[in-house]
Amino acid sequence: MAATDGGAPGLPPALRPDHPLQGLGYRDPVARRALVRLDGGGRAPGEAAVAEEVPVALVYGGRPHAVMMATPADLEDFAVGFTLSEGIVGAFREIAGLEVARHAQGVEVQVAIPEAAAARLEARARAMVGRAGCGLCGVETIQDALREVPPLPAGPAIPVAALWRAERELPARQTWNRETGSLHAAAWATLAGEPELVREDVGRHNALDKVIGALARTGRDPADGFAVVTSRASYELVQKAATAGIRALVAVSRPTGLAIGLAEACGMTLVALLRGTTANVYAHGERVRGVSGAR
Repeated sequence: MAATDGGAPGLPPALRPDHPLQGLGYRDPVARRALVRLDGGGRAPGEAAVAEEVPVALVYGGRPHAVMMATPADLEDFAVGFTLSEGIVGAFREIAGLEVARHAQGVEVQVAIPEAAAARLEARARAMVGRAGCGLCGVETIQDALREVPPLPAGPAIPVAALWRAERELPARQTWNRETGSLHAAAWATLAGEPELVREDVGRHNALDKVIGALARTGRDPADGFAVVTSRASYELVQKAATAGIRALVAVSRPTGLAIGLAEACGMTLVALLRGTTANVYAHGERVRGVSGAR
């Protein structure tokens, strides 16, 4: 078929050299973009930092499983975290290898998993296309969405001062969000409240998956700290964190009722509306120590 707009014959528009979406897989996480600034009745040229998002395909055993819109950074962490948090494998040691391949229209991550895990994945028949704000797009049944999470052990106590410190120190470590104002962050903080692992992404689920992957790849025990997210505490975030063995999830925004219910059921401490030195504890507050009335 001949091209009608000057592009190469037979190529879809996004693959033609002059198309704005050309080179998605090679983009940096943040780019400067031109704009026109409107002010009252005037207008002037300008530029601003913007967060990039690209399609990231996760491929297991040569078979595509999910395509997520994500920030093109820390993709090895993302692939490992997604593989663990979605229950595709039960432990990091089952992932035999990762290969990241960048293409004109996105990024493909090949994840090597055992044949038994690949067979289970194929049986689940979940070919998921997700958007940045959606963590459950494409699941085929309610059972897939409401995946059972094993009960979490009690774990160590979390000093309330650690919550205040994590909230205070996290913004300074959100490098790309300071430039763009449009990225979520997830962090794993120590029991002293230091945000040791911080990952940013256009998708809140992706950011948490990146932290889960970083925990696994660095050999840290999830029980030795807690997760902090700069978004609401949704059911999917509780599910992912619990599947990874994280015993406490702390959010700067509000939780959903389903998130609270799952946290109560699986034994996760759920803290939300963390602002300065105030927060609401919605489930298993016995882990939080150092406040009047705490057990």
